Amino acid sequence: MGELRLDIGVRNGRSLATGQYHRGALRVLRPHYLDESGQVCYVTVNQGGAYLGGDLFTMDITVAEGARLLLTTQSATKIYRTPKAFAEQRLRVNLGPHSTLEYVPDQLIAYRGAAYRQDALIDMDESASLIMSEVITPGWSPDGQPFRYEQLRLRNEIRYGGRLLAIDNVLLTPPSAGTADFSGQPVADITGLGFMEGFSHLGSLLVVDPRVDAALVTELRMVLGEHEQDALTGISQLNGPGFVVRALSGSTPRLNTMMSTLTALLRERWFGQAALNLRKH
Repeated sequence: MGELRLDIGVRNGRSLATGQYHRGALRVLRPHYLDESGQVCYVTVNQGGAYLGGDLFTMDITVAEGARLLLTTQSATKIYRTPKAFAEQRLRVNLGPHSTLEYVPDQLIAYRGAAYRQDALIDMDESASLIMSEVITPGWSPDGQPFRYEQLRLRNEIRYGGRLLAIDNVLLTPPSAGTADFSGQPVADITGLGFMEGFSHLGSLLVVDPRVDAALVTELRMVLGEHEQDALTGISQLNGPGFVVRALSGSTPRLNTMMSTLTALLRERWFGQAALNLRKH
């Protein structure tokens, strides 16, 4: 179990924590500044090392007007067996005018028998900027078989200027998993054509920013085309200033490289910043 609240403001041109609270296994390390832009970087730590059945982790993040936050994790998020109850993470974000949140966690690894829910609610001003990435990796199984986790459900709800902009809902139930969802009710058989097209890893990138337009989406689609030998990719523009990228692959490093390439383009163009270097060892 763990709870984290982090409020980010601006002082003398630098973003910094104006409020911070933690309880249970969830912590943040001391702040870092990776360049001269004033953007603050915080690293979250799960002192328990993994999520287990029945665990609930909550994070409430507020980024005030003009502040810029880069939020990442110390290491991969591991979901172990959850025989009696799913593990869950809830993220609540409020982005003020002209604020920025880059949420770039390490990969989510779901091991055999794992069931997991992740729910994010982002309420942002129309001048704010949001960049969120996610890579999902199947964990090691004793018999060497892939897709041994039970079910992953990841839901992002974006409210933009007080109105609902998008609900991004991903449900992964591998063919080798059971036939019941979190409530114990039967689920449809998805063992046929279409389940991740034979790939094992999923990458996602969700971006909302007033500078997103059809021309940018077209440009990013061309960038994704350069990775077509490594992954099956797609990009969809939202009904508003944003887009979602999906990528299927068999490799975490390939997906990380792809997401880094896209975010590097946005960081350089919008903020004049170099690509991220989040090496943590």
